[in-house]
Amino acid sequence: MMHDASTLAARPISAPSGVGIGLRAPHMQRVLSERPRVAWFEVHSENLFADGGALHAAIEHVRADYPLSLHGVGLSLGSADTFDDEHLATLCALVQRFEPGLVSDHICWGAIGGIHLNDLLPLPFTREALDLIVTRVQQVQDALGREFLVENVSSYLTFQHAEMSEWEFVAELIRRSGCGLLLDVNNVYVNSVNHGFDAHAYLRAMPRAAVREIHLGGFIRKTDLAVPLLIDSHSRPVDAEVWALYAGALDLFGPVPTLIEWDQDIPELEVLLAEAGCAEALLNGHRTHIA
Repeated sequence: MMHDASTLAARPISAPSGVGIGLRAPHMQRVLSERPRVAWFEVHSENLFADGGALHAAIEHVRADYPLSLHGVGLSLGSADTFDDEHLATLCALVQRFEPGLVSDHICWGAIGGIHLNDLLPLPFTREALDLIVTRVQQVQDALGREFLVENVSSYLTFQHAEMSEWEFVAELIRRSGCGLLLDVNNVYVNSVNHGFDAHAYLRAMPRAAVREIHLGGFIRKTDLAVPLLIDSHSRPVDAEVWALYAGALDLFGPVPTLIEWDQDIPELEVLLAEAGCAEALLNGHRTHIA
């Protein structure tokens, strides 16, 4: 079903609830033609930075029927470079145009000296890094005029001069900046295996009222190494251990809007909808439990 301009202009700003999936190119035509039963969609912000064209038109039509989130990968909030004001201005324009229910990016850095590294690199958990990213997050929220969410990232190394744990760093960032948290449960589990900490303790350290969204995804388990290593690949179904951790997160934070991420080796749409159904069953079970 297509929509005329008056319908698009009248759309409400609606916050996602329930379980959504990432809206990726291989599924776009089916989503437009079939309108699958899914609660909401996530779109990567930077994919819309080139103004106009078929993609913008498609997102307009999806947005008319579904709540939307814009999830960024390029703000590089923790970079020592001067903040990219042009990138932020473009994001603000997208938010104004598409009126997403949620807007987010990552607790990371990915650019230095004007060179973008095409990765979400972990920060050193120091007071200096914390002061920097708190300032940047506040700047983003001021520019957007609304709450902004930050997401914890996966990592494969630690910094020897860290002054606090990852969960202490994330929790303090949330408290000091006043932003919301996009809690990636898969990343918590991946890091707990890679760095040897208690994933449930990480969850308990998060400010409960600040958790606005949860991400679930799949990882690759490396088996040919001397130590355990998980790679956050977004190319597999959600692991059983991550489902268990997600259930624990729902116990702590309630029925938070949840997204199934799958960005590599993208399967048929039915696979993503089935994963979303598993998450919905857990989420609805939690609603029934607390009713």
